[in-house]
Amino acid sequence: MSGLARLVRSHFAVVIAAILLGVLTVGQLRGQAGVPGLAGLSAQELGILVANLNAHNEQLRTEISTLERQQADLASAKNRGESAVVQLQADLAKIRAWAGLTGLTGPGVTISVRGPIGAAGVEDLIDELRNAGAEAIDVAGVRLVPGVVVAGLIGDLSLEGTALGDAFEIHAIGSPQILTGTLTRAGGVIAQLATSYPQAQITVTPTETVVVPATTRDLQPADAQPHL
Repeated sequence: MSGLARLVRSHFAVVIAAILLGVLTVGQLRGQAGVPGLAGLSAQELGILVANLNAHNEQLRTEISTLERQQADLASAKNRGESAVVQLQADLAKIRAWAGLTGLTGPGVTISVRGPIGAAGVEDLIDELRNAGAEAIDVAGVRLVPGVVVAGLIGDLSLEGTALGDAFEIHAIGSPQILTGTLTRAGGVIAQLATSYPQAQITVTPTETVVVPATTRDLQPADAQPHL
């Protein structure tokens, strides 16, 4: 009985499929009959029409692919342009910071100088800081840039019109460990200055946050003109 039941179900499915196919065929024929332009075409003409439609569709697909590639190229160029602008802005910010046009904040050291010391001694401290990798330095709040030097006699030092006196501080941004180690190492600059200026007391304090202001000096060239 189970084999017979499966056979009956198979015949029934074939009949249903035939009926549905017949309905679809009749609907298609009626739809074609309702379109006068297609009803009067021969089989050869219909074949040519289908071929033309396929060719046109292929052309449209090609145009779509071309436009998608162009869109991807434009998006990539836009991203590259934005990245280049961001990089240029970052480079400009670094140049302005190194030139002293902008203030800087970061870890570093604070050097306290008490007692009589000569201009050459202060410059030795500054040179040692630079050699140790200091990114920015100020003396008594005056940002050091090219052309700014400590001048005067012992007890009457000045920097850009700012009198230092016998007590002032030097701030430097950089690695606190490296800067401190370089300045305070045995036989280093502070040890040498202790011999040259025995009455001066110099202490170095690693500082988590050092603020170095921008220069007030006019860095615009007096005669030269920048050009690209």
